Amino acid sequence: MLKLSLATGDYDRCAPIHDGRVRVQGVNLFPLHLDAEELFFRMARYQDIDVAEFSLSSYVMGVSRGSSPFIALPVFLSRAFRHGNILVRNDAGITSPEQLIGRRIGVPEYQMTALVWQRGILEDEYGVSPESITWVTGGEEQSGRKERVPWTPPANLTVEEAPEGKTLTSMLLAGEIDGLLCARLPKAFDEGDPRISRLFPNYKAVEMDYYRKTGIFPIMHTVVVKKDVYHENPWVAQELVKSFNQAREIAKKNLFDTTAIKTMLPWFVADAEEARQFFKDDLWTYGLEKNRKALETFLDYHYKQGLSERRVKIEELFAPNTIEEFAI
Repeated sequence: MLKLSLATGDYDRCAPIHDGRVRVQGVNLFPLHLDAEELFFRMARYQDIDVAEFSLSSYVMGVSRGSSPFIALPVFLSRAFRHGNILVRNDAGITSPEQLIGRRIGVPEYQMTALVWQRGILEDEYGVSPESITWVTGGEEQSGRKERVPWTPPANLTVEEAPEGKTLTSMLLAGEIDGLLCARLPKAFDEGDPRISRLFPNYKAVEMDYYRKTGIFPIMHTVVVKKDVYHENPWVAQELVKSFNQAREIAKKNLFDTTAIKTMLPWFVADAEEARQFFKDDLWTYGLEKNRKALETFLDYHYKQGLSERRVKIEELFAPNTIEEFAI
C-alpha cells in the first residue's frame, strides 16, 4: 500500500479524511493539520509533504516558470470573498475604493492569492490599477516577512519592504501606511482599535453583489501532489479527488443537521440555508469546468499583475487524469 503524508488546514470539508471516516483507496495516509502560513512556506521551500493544500498564486508562479515540483488537483479547499479584508486608517480620508489611488498600502506578500483577487477586483470594478498604489510588504504581526516565492516586480510597479523591525499593523496604526490588504485580519482590528476600519463596512452585501454580477466565488487554495509521487502513481490523483469529494459531501450534509448544530453560532443552520439558496445548491464546487470562469479570471489577474512569467493555460494546472469528470 502506498504511504503518503497529507497536510491541510483544519476544515470541515477535510475532517472526514483526517479522522478516517473517508479513506483514500490504496493509500496509507498520514494526515497533518497545519496553518496556511507554515504549510505554504514549507511546501515552497522544502516540499517535505507528499500531498498538501497550497496557495493557488504560488503554484501558478511555479507553473509559469516551468519549475513547479507539484501537479495540482481540481480540489479547492479554501475559497473566500475578500472585500471585507481591505482595511483603511480612519483619518486617511479613504471612504471609497477610488481613494486608494496614490496611497501607500500594506500587503503581507505581494504574490498572495487573496491579494491577487483583491487587486484584480479593485481594478475591474473600481478602476484602481496596481500601478496607481505604492505597495509595502512585510509581516502583519511580526517583522521580517519575505515573499515565500522569490519574485522581481515589473518596472511599472512600486513595491517597498517595510522598514526593519516594523510590522504592517504598527505602520497602519501609526499612519505610515494608509491601508492594508490581507487574508488574516490583524489582531488590532479584532480587538476593535478605533483607528482602523473596513473599506467596505457592508462587505457581505458588496460581496453578494459581486457574485451576482460575475458568478465568481474566488478560489484561494488548491491541493498539490509532488510530481515524483504522481508520475510513479498516477492513479492516486483520481483516488484523492474522489475522497475529497466524499469528505466535502459529508461536511455539506452536516451544515443542515438541526439535531445538534456543529458550531457555536446560534443561527448556523439558517445561515447555511441562506447560502444554499444564494448559490443555487452549488455551494462549494470542485472540478475544472464548474470553476473555469474563476480560474481563467485568476490567471488573467496573475499575469497582468506581473506574477506569471507567461499567461498560463488552465489545463496546465491539473493532473491530466483529473480534468475530465466521469459520468454514470
